[in-house]
Amino acid sequence: MMPQRYDWLIVGAGFTGATASRRLAEDFGQTVLLIDRRGHLGGNAWDRRDEGGHLVHAYGPHIFHTNSARIFTFLSRFTEWRPYFHRVLAHVDGRLVPVPFNLDSMAALFPARMAERLSEKLIQRYGFGARPSIDTLRHEADDADLKFLADYVHDRVFVNYTTKQWGVGPDALDASVTARVPVVVSRDDRYFADRYQAMPRDGYAALFQRMVDHPNIHVSLQTEHTDVEAARFERMIYCGPLDEYFGASAGALPYRSLRFEHQVVEAADGQPVGTVNYPNEFDFTRITDFRHLSGERGTTTALLTEYSMAHQPGVTEPYYPVPSPDSRALAATYRQMAQALAGRVWFAGRLADYRYYNMDQAVGRALSLVDKELAPALERTAA
Repeated sequence: MMPQRYDWLIVGAGFTGATASRRLAEDFGQTVLLIDRRGHLGGNAWDRRDEGGHLVHAYGPHIFHTNSARIFTFLSRFTEWRPYFHRVLAHVDGRLVPVPFNLDSMAALFPARMAERLSEKLIQRYGFGARPSIDTLRHEADDADLKFLADYVHDRVFVNYTTKQWGVGPDALDASVTARVPVVVSRDDRYFADRYQAMPRDGYAALFQRMVDHPNIHVSLQTEHTDVEAARFERMIYCGPLDEYFGASAGALPYRSLRFEHQVVEAADGQPVGTVNYPNEFDFTRITDFRHLSGERGTTTALLTEYSMAHQPGVTEPYYPVPSPDSRALAATYRQMAQALAGRVWFAGRLADYRYYNMDQAVGRALSLVDKELAPALERTAA
């Protein structure tokens, strides 16, 4: 039987909301009403079976990776893992080459002697296995070859993809966007370099279902936080869009959204790796072949093509906060407004923090929130 009043209302059943729910319910004996406006748990990480029986990620590919043993151990309570190293190819100058750009990418695109010279200079300057950013290379003014390489990667791999993804060029975004793009000084073609890289063996939907399976957690889907009377909860964790909580009273924060095209093709018509990026050609950004992500094999496979687009509140789903100086300043305004609610409402998660979190970072945000802010607050209340 559902209680009439809860200790916590948690808005948003993605990684941040579900993790905080479990910690509060299990470690502190708190009652939680976990709600989501969608009809499923898991936020954008939710997966499902398509009409052909393929396990697909409904909101684009979600590859789990982390360097945190604590985060991996926490999630391992709710899933078994299938080791998986994600690989991405990019269509550049008529060839499919590994990204992040590495020594094999150079060998595929440049004349042999040139590729060898660039490789030797990279190894000499940074050491084998290093991952200098293209920003770092572009500022190596004392070496024309390294600057050429950085400019090539910037112009042929990064700029057009970024413009399609964000709707503006790199110059309109925070410098941190460019700083995240490395050149890998090795032949390691894994997209991520984290210690833990794996996929939930039964999928993300099953992981979330197990995480919220606790007698102190009650789930209500297709529910807006405005549908829940304030008298029914003591405190709130809000994981939705930051500006939306305040009615966009200071202006709408920009988000990017996505449109997807799903198709089932013969396995022979699938892709050699999980994802192929198209930085320069076509309107779409990438295509994902889910048989690589799931490890399932059959005569057919599922492909998902992604088109980036501006978010329209009430029409599309917000996926990515836009990292620009203007959006950062507006988000800071809303954070000041949020401070007035401290002690009753906490804001956490990619949308509520207006920060680009990977999945493990969203989990880490919830773990840290409980440890550093919520636990002390509960102790003060108990005292």
